[in-house]
Amino acid sequence: MISRRIASRVAAVLLAAVTALPATAHAAAAAPAPPAPAPALEPDLVPGVAPGPGQSWQIDTPDEALPPTVYTPTEAEDAVQPKDAAPGAYDLIEYVPLDDAVSKVSCSKKTGPYQRQVERWLKLKADGKQSAADCKAIRDFQTKHRIKPASGFAGPVTWSTMMLIGAKKDPNAAKKCPVRSYKVACVDLDRQLTWVQEDSKVVFGPVPMRSGRTGHLTRKGWHTVYWRHKNHVSTLYDEPMPYAQFFDGGEAFHAVYGSIYTTVGSYGCVNMKLDDARKLWDVLKKGDRVYVWGKRPGT
Repeated sequence: MISRRIASRVAAVLLAAVTALPATAHAAAAAPAPPAPAPALEPDLVPGVAPGPGQSWQIDTPDEALPPTVYTPTEAEDAVQPKDAAPGAYDLIEYVPLDDAVSKVSCSKKTGPYQRQVERWLKLKADGKQSAADCKAIRDFQTKHRIKPASGFAGPVTWSTMMLIGAKKDPNAAKKCPVRSYKVACVDLDRQLTWVQEDSKVVFGPVPMRSGRTGHLTRKGWHTVYWRHKNHVSTLYDEPMPYAQFFDGGEAFHAVYGSIYTTVGSYGCVNMKLDDARKLWDVLKKGDRVYVWGKRPGT
């Protein structure tokens, strides 16, 4: 796992590079222009405001990745409750372009990675291009839902918030999660949401989550909760995985103590906010079924 200190150094280097741009602009102008790079699916983004003490800039996650050692926790171990998240751990801090963050723009002129989806959700002209009208509408939405900075950039936090709002009434409106007489934990990679349904009744969620990155995609299809460990600690990274419920090898539902909206995904686990993972712990049990479908944006 990449440490916070390394992440901070990366950020410092990037900021230093931006600061140095004016001094090198003349020299760069004299050099031949390099070929334009192919457009990326998602640009390099950073938190738009400095994360508080309860939320680090996470560029990696404390996942298991490999199947854990299964054992029966003692009553004394089960009686210990995972620590609470620090205040501000789950603040909605949008990820924005580095130069927007440095200059603290009030209204971004940049086209975000979720531009077209956000435009469509706001019933704007869905042309995938940022405009002054787009920026104002996105800023209004961000302000209403306490997303910081409210700069009008169509980033992952804004998009995820829209997906959650749209799914509240009926997360399975598209019928992509199979309806069964028993409980099914539904993992929607397309919208980065999870919920539990029994028959057609939703008994938990929907809640936002973070699934696996490229190379470590959360495996699709049917799975079964085979081991639950309330106070699990990753054997790979020695980091807590509170309320871990393993359903396929090293993949589990579990809480993380920080943002689940980072542009880098997990190592296959379904990362959740602590309160959501705690509630899910009380809903599921060993032997319950899990169904995963879709594709995480950007993978």
